[in-house]
Amino acid sequence: MGEKAVVLMTHELPEEWQGDTLNEYQVVLAEGGQKGITARLRDRLADASGIFCLLDDPIPAEILHNAPKLKVVSNLAAGVDNIDLDACTELGIPVGHTPGVLTDGTADLTLALLLSVARQLPKAAEDARRGRWTSWNPTGWLGADLKDSTAGIIGLGKIGYAVAQRLSGFGPRLIFTSKHPKPEQARILNAQQVSLDELLRTSDFICLHTALTAETRGMIDKSAFQIMKNSSILINAARGPVVNTDDLVKALETGQIRAAGLDVTDPEPLPPDHPLFRLENCLITPHIGSATHQTRRSMAEIALRNLVAGLTGSPLPHCANPEVYQST
Repeated sequence: MGEKAVVLMTHELPEEWQGDTLNEYQVVLAEGGQKGITARLRDRLADASGIFCLLDDPIPAEILHNAPKLKVVSNLAAGVDNIDLDACTELGIPVGHTPGVLTDGTADLTLALLLSVARQLPKAAEDARRGRWTSWNPTGWLGADLKDSTAGIIGLGKIGYAVAQRLSGFGPRLIFTSKHPKPEQARILNAQQVSLDELLRTSDFICLHTALTAETRGMIDKSAFQIMKNSSILINAARGPVVNTDDLVKALETGQIRAAGLDVTDPEPLPPDHPLFRLENCLITPHIGSATHQTRRSMAEIALRNLVAGLTGSPLPHCANPEVYQST
């Protein structure tokens, strides 16, 4: 028997998730508490056949070019914006991801953020805890109604669609944007496809569910906030860089928009002293859209299947750059 193939893992998985899947391989784990391809992993790049990484582990072209034996990169995430996908494709390296499985968890979290911000739940709970709840106050902790409002969804992919389904039960008018016409989805949801400007101008609630691309990076910026209603609430459960952070801070500080709920930020994580944490009209959670027991375990299982498929020369069950197979 030959030597075991080397797999670099940026993060350890629970034993019950991993099982004996990688017993046939030599697994090299990154140093605890560090992100990306750490010094320990860099030392083994020349021998690595596979990389198993997380959504915030940068995998640039420089790493790929220093791993001549690399057969697969498996990302424990639906998106792959942390990986130089073009470089992987040029080198013939398939990239695995975990689409679909986190749709419901992320959609649920989006609704939780939206309702929490709309009804001022963090502030109300904190005031109750600190003894500021002394009597029933007819004007205390007033929130925003979803019924008869306009809810806009930017990006009607799987997650955006799932969010729209959940929102429909609350009685808002639903509008959405998409790169392509979606008349059937609009009919089923009783929603209307509109331009980005119209969505920003008319929505009371704006939910971001677009992928991070060159076109969407920073799309919610100063000019976008100027179009929005002063009463609008922004929810971002997509990717942090879709929103210009400095412009968001100013919009929240000046009342240009009412509030924001963020499960993703730019940078990520935000430093504890960041201005957004000081604002009562901003609720931030630590990228937990997929953080349910079943979802995260399913993501790990898919990512491991992608990894093993690549290591054994089989097509990845979920490949982010399937064109690598067209050129071979």
